[in-house]
Amino acid sequence: GAERRSMVMTEDEKKLTAYHESGHALCMLYAEGHEPLHKVTIIPRGRALGITMFLPERDKYSQSKLELKAMLTSLFGGRIAEELIFGSERVTTGAADDIRRATGLARRMVTEFGFSDKLGPLRYAENEEEVFLGHSVTQRKNVSDATAKVIDDEIRRVIDEGEQAARAILTAHMDELHALAHGLLEYETLSADEIRRLIRGERIVRETSTGPAAEEPRPGRRSSVPPSGRPSGIGPEPEPQPGG
Repeated sequence: GAERRSMVMTEDEKKLTAYHESGHALCMLYAEGHEPLHKVTIIPRGRALGITMFLPERDKYSQSKLELKAMLTSLFGGRIAEELIFGSERVTTGAADDIRRATGLARRMVTEFGFSDKLGPLRYAENEEEVFLGHSVTQRKNVSDATAKVIDDEIRRVIDEGEQAARAILTAHMDELHALAHGLLEYETLSADEIRRLIRGERIVRETSTGPAAEEPRPGRRSSVPPSGRPSGIGPEPEPQPGG
C-alpha cells in the first residue's frame, strides 16, 4: 500500500514496531524452507505500522509441509520479539492479523492438507452451511465430538510448534535482533542485502544524490546467514508477499 508518512508515531511505537518487524525478518531468514526475505519497513502503509515482505523465487502451485511450518514460524516472529524485548505484559495487538492468518493456516494443515499424524489424510469439514439472507438455514455436522476435540488439539499443537520455533530462533539470535531493530529505527526501510550486512556487523552502502555511495558502520555481531540463492538481474518478479 501507499506510504502514510503523515501518520505520527511516538518513539515507543516506532521502537516496538522495529522489533516486531525484525522478529518477522529473522524468522524468515532462519526458518528452514521459508521463501527469501525481500524487504522490511517501519513506514506505515495502509492499516499496518510496518511490513516485512518475502519474494517467492518462482511461481508455485503447491507448498510442502516444511514450507508451511516455516510460514507459521515467521508469522509468530513479531509477537515473540515483542515479548522477549518488552515483556509479556507489554505485548500489543499488533500481531492480531498474524494470529488470524496462523490459525487459519494451522486449521487447513490439519483438516484439509492431511498434515496431522493423528487425523491422517482425510478432509474434515466440521460444518457445511447453506447461507440465505445472511443466516444459516441448514447445518450438518460431519465429525463427532471426539474427532472435533482431536482437531482442536492438533491445531493447538501446530500453533505451539510455530511459536516455539520462533522463540528458539530469536533467542539464539538476540544480538542480531537488536542490530536489525536499531537499523530500522535509523533507516526505516531495509533491503534483504542490507539486513544481512547489518546482522553481520558490516556497513550499509547507499547511493547519495550529491556524491558517491556513503558507508556507515552499524552495530551487530557476525553471523552465518545463508544466502537466499536468488540471482540478481532477473526479469519480471512475482508480487512480494507481506509477512505482517
